Amino acid sequence: MLLRAGFSETGEFDVQVIESLHSSEARHRVLALRAGVRRQIVTPDQWRAALADTETSVRRDALTLLAYEVIDFDEVAPLVLEALDDSDPLVVDGAIFALAEHLYADAVVRLSELALAHDDARCRETAVAALGAFGDERGRSAVLAALDDKPAVRRRAIVALSNFEGPDIDEALARASEDRDWQVRAAVDQLTKDEPD
Repeated sequence: MLLRAGFSETGEFDVQVIESLHSSEARHRVLALRAGVRRQIVTPDQWRAALADTETSVRRDALTLLAYEVIDFDEVAPLVLEALDDSDPLVVDGAIFALAEHLYADAVVRLSELALAHDDARCRETAVAALGAFGDERGRSAVLAALDDKPAVRRRAIVALSNFEGPDIDEALARASEDRDWQVRAAVDQLTKDEPD
């Protein structure tokens, strides 16, 4: 059993959580990681182990949790960056999200590559959103290129463009205002309506 109820002391519960991080059952490792985050007892080494776990479900969960964790992100960033090459799109998606939430600017060039060329549209969409959050000029061309992608990616690109300025952005928004997808057009309307006069 993963976590036994009725511990008389908090420390004993924490010990059980830490032991469960090494369970042979992936589900137990996921639950232990969640409990460890709530208890604020997950160490950088334990994060690294979860990010490198052989089970996809553990890696996915670790990245989702890590996105919101207060941590010295530099200690785990190399493994999060490695996760951008994972064979599972949801792991890649989680890695992109974690990098964006921690505003890890060293990832901008790699995120631009993913926004342009990842096989999975969900990953391209999340990468475009991340580039918008950064507002880094190195991601500008990838966000503009996303306006030629699938509708969901194009919609995300409109929002991302709000953090960039220039004639090329104005031209791109003007073109997108006539997009065949009504939600893309609506996103442009909302963005331009919110702009100061």
